[in-house]
Amino acid sequence: MATLLYSISLVLLPLFSLADGGSIGVNYGRIGGDLPSAFKVTNLLKSQGINRVRVYDTDPAVLKSLSGTGIKVTVNLPNELLYAASRKQSFAYGWIRRNVVAYYPHTQIEAIAVGNEVFVDPKNTTGFLIPAIKNIHQALVKYKLDSVIKLSSPVALSALQNSYPSSSGSFRPELIEPVFKPMFEFLRETGSFLMVNAYPFFAYESNSDVISLDYSLFKENPGVVDPNNGLRYFNLFDAQIDAVFAAMTALKYDDIPLVVSETGWPSKGDDNEVGASVENAAAYNGNLIKRVLTGGGTPLRPKANLTVFLFALFNENKKPGPESERNYGLFYPNMEKVYNIPFTVEGLKDFSGEISPVSGGNGNVVRDLTPVKRGGNGSGQTWCVAKGVGKDKLQSGLDYACGEGGADCRAIQPGATCYDPDTLEAHASFAFNSYYQKMGRAAGACNFDGAAYVVTELPRFGNCEFSTGH
Repeated sequence: MATLLYSISLVLLPLFSLADGGSIGVNYGRIGGDLPSAFKVTNLLKSQGINRVRVYDTDPAVLKSLSGTGIKVTVNLPNELLYAASRKQSFAYGWIRRNVVAYYPHTQIEAIAVGNEVFVDPKNTTGFLIPAIKNIHQALVKYKLDSVIKLSSPVALSALQNSYPSSSGSFRPELIEPVFKPMFEFLRETGSFLMVNAYPFFAYESNSDVISLDYSLFKENPGVVDPNNGLRYFNLFDAQIDAVFAAMTALKYDDIPLVVSETGWPSKGDDNEVGASVENAAAYNGNLIKRVLTGGGTPLRPKANLTVFLFALFNENKKPGPESERNYGLFYPNMEKVYNIPFTVEGLKDFSGEISPVSGGNGNVVRDLTPVKRGGNGSGQTWCVAKGVGKDKLQSGLDYACGEGGADCRAIQPGATCYDPDTLEAHASFAFNSYYQKMGRAAGACNFDGAAYVVTELPRFGNCEFSTGH
């Protein structure tokens, strides 16, 4: 991932799936000194129902750990190997033999990312990209894997010359003839897809005086109308992706699908990194997952199911750059969640976050899931209470809320105002709500591993008064 500051012309920057319908995967980066073993990571992926993963190399321990799991894997040929892959067919043969043939099909490698954000690589490897892709493809043909493993190259949004409004999306002119046209021809001929790394956070961070935070986080907002085609956008992610679709259409390659190979939001940042917080990261990723898994495309391509890889699996403490670079993780290195969001359709049943509608080209509005209804008193207030899910899960949630979660649990201590009724459900509800209000009622803040849910009526437990967060 490249941390790029986009100019105001890229405020609204920049899917089809790899195989099935809407799908969520994760990027498994390993630039950290305290990360768990590959075997533990594989068990974590399985426990969370994550069935797609992208890695940034071909580490044998990682690929072996994924063997026999059914998890689909995208591997990477790093930028530093592009020169060798572009110059020698024998290098490409050897690389595929050692890093793909040796593991496939027990490790379900479904795609190879040739390079990553090559156009912003300071070592200027752009000229090697297309020859490298073609040589790697020839190697796949040699080993009869070209029909089952796709090739592409992740593109940063800085490859766009124009992106606002989305309908005016276009690629940088100097990249069209030498790179994009031959790459699109290759993707079309091989039935592959364009990989795009899209980060609404960068655009919001640089232009928070212009871009609404709700618009960036898939929350309810009035939307932004594209003046050229009248389509209304309810989130920045869709606007970014449609700018890429428009740029592809302008070159007459609108038949090529697109996969979001990276997207995410940091849970922590430097003082000048506006919007980097746990609450915002939970809202962005939680609502994005909901939006992807429940189907539907973008306003420009409403029927295209989306495949999206979240960045990243872990916080990586050895990454250079601003504080945010080390805090994109969904999990801490000890494998605890940074924030509680689901990764499966089943998990979404207990997810209370809101999501904005998608407006298709036919003018119809499609909602991924019905948002939480607001209270009838017009206050718009919501609270978080416990479910009847069993004592162990309630106690675990209560311990987290009053401990690491930082909820104010003084009122449920013996003799305090909310100690009675002395039941686990009542105490857990108070603690869950305290945490939920502390987190600004953010999407995903009322879950506690499925032990809590959002209500729109003020909870009553004896004479205890629940915090409103106002």
